[in-house]
Amino acid sequence: MRVVTIDRPNALNAIDVATMGELASAFESCAAAAEATPRLRAVIVTGAGDKAFAAGADIAALATLSADEARAFS
Repeated sequence: MRVVTIDRPNALNAIDVATMGELASAFESCAAAAEATPRLRAVIVTGAGDKAFAAGADIAALATLSADEARAFS
């Protein structure tokens, strides 16, 4: 089992472009570990802090993206 934690508690763990990249890297690492260790059967995703697991997309961060960047993010 692996644990992946979204660590933006001040933003209620809202997902921005950087966090999306970090999550992609974490899941790629988990996939590689699962191939190397077939016993890996679960990945638990948690959110830092005590107010929210994840608020969803970071709308304030989306407002700074171009239309093409926003489409790629979504």
